[in-house]
Parts: sequence; structure tokens; C-alpha cells
Amino acid sequence: QVQLVESGGGLVQPGGSLRLSCAVSRSYFSFNTMGWYRQAPGKERELVAIITRYGGTTYTDSVKGRFTISRDNAKNTIYLQMNSLKPEDTAVYYCNADINWGQGTQVTVSS
Repeated sequence: QVQLVESGGGLVQPGGSLRLSCAVSRSYFSFNTMGWYRQAPGKERELVAIITRYGGTTYTDSVKGRFTISRDNAKNTIYLQMNSLKPEDTAVYYCNADINWGQGTQVTVSS
């Protein structure tokens, strides 16, 4: 069974930054895509950013230019660097690797 362990969420003021991490218990090369999704209260879960096996990336429009997804292949860990955070970025962020999900980490952007 694949384990995904997330860390790095928290409370930050608007304009601030956070970095999320997700360590996966299997080689990154096992997965077609790895990435981050988020779910705000009362809303459906949505894609934030994904990175493919070969390093291609995709972002949802609302985070382009502010968020960066990356991967440390040796550590089988993906990251989400979030800059210029906005209150509307507040959500539970979930790590994903194909059909596998992490437990989620809360990100709250508030003054």
C-alpha cells in the first residue's frame, strides 16, 4: 500500500508564503502523475498542480505565477511552493499520486 505523508500547512497572512511537502513510499517513477489538489469548505476538490513522471507540469489558472510544483527524485518527495498567498487559497491541500491520496494538510490565509 502506498503511503503519502504531507507536511507544511499552517496559517499565513495574505501575501505570505508556505511550502508543502509530500513524501511517498514508492519510487516517483511508479506513478504517471503526482500532484496537489485542494478542497475549500463547501466546494469540490480541485486540481492545483501536477508533475508527470518525466517532469512536465500543469497548474490551474488561479495559481499560475504564484505556485511552483517540484520533485526530489532521490527522496520520492514532491513540493508545492506557494507565494503571494490569497485568502481564496484557503483549503485543505491533498497530495496525490495516481489513485493514492494523502491525509490532507490545512492551509489558511488570513490576516
